[in-house]
Amino acid sequence: MSVATENFVKAIYKSKVNDVTNTKPGNIAKLLGVSNAAATDMAKNLAAKNLINYEKYKALELTSEGEKLALKVIRKHRLWEAFLHKTFDMSLHEIHREAELLEHETSDFLANKISAYLGNPKFDPHGDPIPNGNGEITTQDTSIALSKTKEDCTYIISRLMSDDKEFFDFCASNYIKYGNEIKVIKQFQKNKMTQIQINSNTILLNEEFSKIIYVNEAN
Repeated sequence: MSVATENFVKAIYKSKVNDVTNTKPGNIAKLLGVSNAAATDMAKNLAAKNLINYEKYKALELTSEGEKLALKVIRKHRLWEAFLHKTFDMSLHEIHREAELLEHETSDFLANKISAYLGNPKFDPHGDPIPNGNGEITTQDTSIALSKTKEDCTYIISRLMSDDKEFFDFCASNYIKYGNEIKVIKQFQKNKMTQIQINSNTILLNEEFSKIIYVNEAN
C-alpha cells in the first residue's frame, strides 16, 4: 500500500478511537494537511478497494480490511517508538517524528523481530497500546483524562495523547512521564485548570494539557 493510503486509514482509525473529531473527509483532510478535494478523491479510491465505506456528506468508516491495515501501520509505528526510546533515549517528540517515516518502510517480519527484541511490549513510551502480530489490541483502557480526576487522589500517568514538541518538552522538564505517580491537589472547575503534585513539585495545568494527559487510579 502507498504511504498516502496507510496514513489515510490510520487517521480515520485514530480519530474514531480517540474521539478527537468526526471522520468526514474534510476533517481527515485537516489532520493530514491536504485539500478537501484530495481527501474526497482518496476516500472514493479506498472505497473501491474495500478499505473504507464512503457515502457523500457522511463520516468515513473503515471496513474490516481497512481497520486491519490501520492497526498494522500503528503496530509498526509504536514498536519503532519503543525501540528508539529504549535504544537511543530519544525524546517522545523525536521518536514520534522518526516512527512516522519508519512505519511505512517496515515489513511484518522486521516488526515481529523488533517486538521480540523488546520483550513484546503492550504499550509504547506514550502509553498507547501496541497491537499484537494479529492486529489485535489485547489491553483494556480504563484511564481517564486528568481534567476529570478527583481532588486529593493519587494517580499513575498512563498516556500522553499528543504529538506536539512543546507539550513533550514541558512534560519532560516537569517529570510528567508514562508510569509516574501524581497527586491531584485541586480542580479549578470555573477556570478549567488542574493543580497537581509530582516529585514534590506543584504544577498548575490548563485544560489544553489536562485533557490530553490520561491517568489510572493508583492502587
